[in-house]
This record gives sequence, C-alpha cells and structure tokens, in this order.
Amino acid sequence: MPDLPLRPEPCVPQLLEAMRAVGSGLGPRATLERICATATALVDAGRVAIGVLAEDCTGFADFVHHGVDEETVRWVKPIRVHGEVFGNLHPGDKHGGGAFTGHDLTLVRVLATEAGIAIGNARLYEAARQRERWIDGSVAVTTALLSGGDSDDSLRIVAEQARRLSGAAAGIVLLPADEGGLEIVAVDAERPFDALGVILPPESEVVAELLDGEPVFIAEAATDPRLAVDTGLTRDYGPTMLLPLQSDGRVVGSLVMPRAWGERAFTETERALAVRFAAQAALALMMAEAQRDRERLAVYEDRDRIARDLHDLVIQRLFATGMMLESAQRGSVAPEVRSGVGRAVDELDVTIREIRTAIFALQGDPGEVACELSARVEREIHMAAVALGFQPSLRAAGPVDTAVGDLTGKNLVAALREGLSNAFRHVDASRIDVVVDANVTLLDGRPGVRLTVADDGVGIPEGGRRSGLGNLKRRAESLGGDSGHGPGSGPDGGGTTVVWQAPY
Repeated sequence: MPDLPLRPEPCVPQLLEAMRAVGSGLGPRATLERICATATALVDAGRVAIGVLAEDCTGFADFVHHGVDEETVRWVKPIRVHGEVFGNLHPGDKHGGGAFTGHDLTLVRVLATEAGIAIGNARLYEAARQRERWIDGSVAVTTALLSGGDSDDSLRIVAEQARRLSGAAAGIVLLPADEGGLEIVAVDAERPFDALGVILPPESEVVAELLDGEPVFIAEAATDPRLAVDTGLTRDYGPTMLLPLQSDGRVVGSLVMPRAWGERAFTETERALAVRFAAQAALALMMAEAQRDRERLAVYEDRDRIARDLHDLVIQRLFATGMMLESAQRGSVAPEVRSGVGRAVDELDVTIREIRTAIFALQGDPGEVACELSARVEREIHMAAVALGFQPSLRAAGPVDTAVGDLTGKNLVAALREGLSNAFRHVDASRIDVVVDANVTLLDGRPGVRLTVADDGVGIPEGGRRSGLGNLKRRAESLGGDSGHGPGSGPDGGGTTVVWQAPY
C-alpha cells in the first residue's frame, strides 16, 4: 500500500470514545453493527463493512455493512483475535472524495484490534449462552422422560428440544424397528410432516453408521446420495445432523436435526453440543426404560395378586351362591320363584365367565402385540373393568382387524387406554360405551377408523386439566387424523363423548 499523508491530529478522545462504544455490548450482531457505525464516524468513511469468518474459515459466518455492499468494498483490514485472523474490516469511500491518510490507517488498526477483542468476547458470551441453553434442554428432556408420562409424548419433547436448540427446521427421533433399520417415531417440524412411521432400511449406509454409534453430518440432505431413499429426511432440507442416541456403548435410537435448504452449516461448537445433548437424551431414555420395567414388574405382581383373589375368592363364592340358588330352585313350588331363581343362576354364570376373561387378561403380558386389533381393544376394556367396577360395552364395525395398519392400531389402543383412564379418574361414570368403526371416511376423503368412548359421568369441569385430551389430539394429528369431545351418554347429554379418528 502506498504511503498515505499523515494527519497531525491524534484524535485520542475520539478514539477512546470509539473503543468504549465498540466494547459496550455482548451480542455478536449488535457488536458488529456498532463497529461499522464507529469506524464510519472515526475515519469519515462513507462506507464500512465487516465480514466475520466462519469457524472453518471457508467463508463469512456474518457480514454487516454501513452504506456499502460487497461489490463496492475498496479497503480491507484484517481483524485478529489472539493472533489469528477473525474477520475483515472494510472501510470504503471517504466523504468528500478525499484519500485516507496514514492517521486514518492508524485509527483503523487500533479499532480493528479493539474490534477483535470485542467480537471475541461477544462470541465467547454467545457460546456460554448457547451451552446454557443446551444444558437447560437436556434437563427438560430428562425430566420429561423420567416423569412417568406417556412415552410418545416424552419422545416428542426430545424432538421439540432438539429442533429449538439447534435452530433446525425439524427435530426427528428414530428408534430401532422390529424388522431392522430405524423407524421415525416422533417429529417436531415447522411444516406438516407425514413421514411418521417410515422406516429407514437397515442396508442404508447412514443407518449402519448410526447403529455403530457414529454421528453423521451432511452438507445438503436433499442431494446427498446416502439419503436417496425417500424417507422424509430429504425434502428441501440442507445441513443435517444425524446423531446416535448412545450411552454406555448402547445405541437406543437416533436424533436427526435438518436445517432448511440454503441455511448455514452447523458449526463445530453446535455439533459438539448436539452430540452431548444426544448422549444425555440416550441416558435419560435408558433410565426411563429401566423405570418402566420396574413399574411394569410392580404391575405384574399386583395383577397376579388380583387374579388370584378373583379366582380363589370371588369365583368360588359365586359358585357357592349359584349352588345355593339351584338348591332353592329345586325346592320351590312357585313357578315364578323357580323362573326368577333360574335367571339369577344364568346371570351368575355370565358373571363368572366375564371374571374368568378378566383373569386371563390380567395374567397376560400387556406388552405383547396381539395379532388382531379387536383382541387388543377387548384386552384394554377387560383390564379397565377391574378398576372401574363394571364392564364397558364394546361394538366394532367394519374391517377392524384387516384394514387398520399397525401404527394406527397401536395409537388407537393408546387413545382407548387414555379415554378409559380419564373416565375412571375424573368423570365418576357408571356406564361407558366403546365403539370402534373402521367404515369411516375422513374429511379429506381417505378411509379411516374412528374410536368413540362415551360415558354418563359428570362431564369435563370448567377450568379442569385437559392434558389427556391434548395428548389424544396430538396423537391423532401426527397420523393425519383428529380428535375432539362432546356431550356424553347420560340424561340430557350428561358425561363426555371422546372421538378419535385417523386414516388406516
């Protein structure tokens, strides 16, 4: 650079004020804007721009300007932090058309040094805040997973936190599928996402790496050949992190965070924080699984006790009562008495059969997947009858066992369990009617299945908790369906009717 004419004015007060202004904040973007404005005033430049290099030094991570664009930048000064180039400060045309002086150069050098310190502090501050957010997100995930709530809702919280913390367009949780590969089980996305239940095949290169515990970072998901299979992970997505949910050498699933097409790549810091978040989520998942195993064991033991009591006490007493009634029937001479006693004996036989059915259900494994949806629905109703003290009625219509897919069926059974649980805990019902209708046509014209649970209880109180209804609605919407509630089956519409429906 040719020698520039020196200007004798030291402008020390102006320079000190400029340095004070540059270092007066901690936000990275605000700091850059202050540096631009300060440099403009300090050297009387008409145009100033700052380009901050990305962590990998492949381009600008941020570019802020004051009266300038990249095509009109004329003068470039490096900004250094701890001896390394951090970015570029670009003063442009001087007001009045004059030349920059040697004094201007000195001022810009001092300002660039101070700017480097200020930007470095701002980046450290932002990194600390970022780490704090990821830690808070990990705490929220751990709390949700160990709260004993619905496992699907807990996984959705993992997806929500991953998306929020990473600034991604979606957060996607995948778990190992029974037939191999990874299944999309929970999604939180900016736009509708209909890939829930889709399985990434085990022969996929990405799946193999994830199941081996290796993170995968993709520059552009929409064009990467490793995601060539239409899995819902490639649509209009750009930079993507696919991380194994791994703890203590065990991979329990995967977490995917894609950014929109054209968005900036994930930094090394973001990648490291996301990997740690995934490890924490995996640990929480394993702890939640162990907790559910303990709770399931306690339920098994309690159910075995109830089944033994029903068999050894209740059925035996009903048998004895039936024998006494039959003896009284034979000894009676009045026809109406004989007829009435006979009906009572028949009712006792029906009651004994229902109790035996309940015993078989109690002794079964609630984690088993029955071959038919109707069998799973009946099992839920029989289990609920023990707690309710009466047997809910059930009516099925249409091809329940042949048309309804496994994913929809699994969610329908969970919705039924939620509806029966709400009726038991909140509405003080004496009658519950359950209908599963697979002859339904949804509003968008697709065939579907509708679950209706109607009771004659006190209804939903004003201002009462509605988390159960919210769970039902989210579960239906994740499948492309819907859920709602209305008047019940009691006198004058007393009670509540919950309707849940989804496509096959």
